[in-house]
Amino acid sequence: MKLHELKAPQARKARKRVGRGSSSGQGNTAGRGEHGQKSRSGGNVRLGFEGGQTPLFQTLPKRGFTNVNRKEYAIINLKTLNELDEGTEVTPELLKDKGIIKNQKSGIKVLAKGELDRKLTVKAHKFSVAAKEAIENAGGSVEVI
Repeated sequence: MKLHELKAPQARKARKRVGRGSSSGQGNTAGRGEHGQKSRSGGNVRLGFEGGQTPLFQTLPKRGFTNVNRKEYAIINLKTLNELDEGTEVTPELLKDKGIIKNQKSGIKVLAKGELDRKLTVKAHKFSVAAKEAIENAGGSVEVI
């Protein structure tokens, strides 16, 4: 035997073909055992079923509620706006193109974390009071969409 005569082992294990006759070793009951719910076709319990005992999710108290009208905003901080060039008009489309935000959600909200050292025109859906002041103090302008 030489190195170039060696054969590589199979990369994938062949699947077990059940229910193909008794000589296959997986015939008759096809590995499902003798009787019972799980031996039958379509026979299995639903998710969370505990054999008739009250399921855990039903024993725990209900808590809180989900507001279906809740709006979630994509957050932008002032320090992030420093990456843009002086005099740029900052719009949601520009922020998405530059990869600063992934998606717009219900809109863009600008918060005052960090310092802004350039003049920008910022168009967004919401501004914190401190962020609005910081943009105007830097010589820029704020526009609510």
